[in-house]
Amino acid sequence: MRPLQSTSKHLLRTITLFLVFIFSGISAAYSQTPWPKAQTIKFIVPFTPGSGTDVIARVLANRLAEKLETSIFVENKPGAGGTIGAAIVAKAEPNGYTFLITSSGHTVNPSLYTNLPYDTLKDFSGVTSLVELPNVMVTSPDAGYSSVKDLVAKVQAAPGTKNYASAGNGSATHMNAEKFKMAAKINANHIPYKGTPDAITDTIAGRVDWFFSPVVSALPLIKDGKLQALAVGTDKRSPVLPNVPTTAEAGVPNSSYTFWVGLFAPSKTPRKIIDQMNQNIITIMKEPQIVAQLNKLGAEPILMSPLKFDQMVKVEMDANAILVKESKMSVN
Repeated sequence: MRPLQSTSKHLLRTITLFLVFIFSGISAAYSQTPWPKAQTIKFIVPFTPGSGTDVIARVLANRLAEKLETSIFVENKPGAGGTIGAAIVAKAEPNGYTFLITSSGHTVNPSLYTNLPYDTLKDFSGVTSLVELPNVMVTSPDAGYSSVKDLVAKVQAAPGTKNYASAGNGSATHMNAEKFKMAAKINANHIPYKGTPDAITDTIAGRVDWFFSPVVSALPLIKDGKLQALAVGTDKRSPVLPNVPTTAEAGVPNSSYTFWVGLFAPSKTPRKIIDQMNQNIITIMKEPQIVAQLNKLGAEPILMSPLKFDQMVKVEMDANAILVKESKMSVN
């Protein structure tokens, strides 16, 4: 007869081997599950809820989740001009379940922040640009600015005493304001906020004089009369604000700035997943109901291949480096 202790050890080994077999099978089945059915996809938005980038991310996530037959969770990680959220994605496992939806400020940060915890070109793979969003120069109706020319004249008459808001250092709202300030040859103080909603709140209250807000965020407040729209920051008028001139039309040429939103993945994400995501998004963004939804937000789809998007990012980084230097922008 086998000793009791020996029998117990044999039984324990048998159970252990059985459990290893079972869990190995589960793990193998999980790893072989076709993307994206294995788990929830996460979209990291490095700005606050209600920002232009956040609104676009949620429009895309809702429809894409349906198409991919999976769930997509939008997580806001605001701060430091979008660099906090970007760093999370740069260090995420490149398995197709973590993506970054950010704005054109992503191409400004390498010139503005001296110690970024990631390399903008090496640590991300572009999936596609999504939309262009015009910024609109807004003021409080009680601030007393009747037009862009009136605002410029009053700022020039009292240099260094007026304030303008942004959604954060290096953000598209900041870049638009800097281009305007340089083109208008005015001296005013930059007040960076944690995000668009806070900047809008203080603009309405008159604590700052103006803010280049994403149209998608400001439009309801403009319609309600809580904000006054003086001009859009793009080189053409916005269809949702057809009576509002561009800053160039309002008397300040060479002041436009393109604010785009795009999707990125960690750089080592399999090319097959990036291409599949690109193709699905392009299909979705051409659907009539999505186009109509974006049009109501003042957003215009801009879609391209991953390769072209990566090339665009490199070109913009070089151009923004010049703007940061010329405008003497700094993180304050």
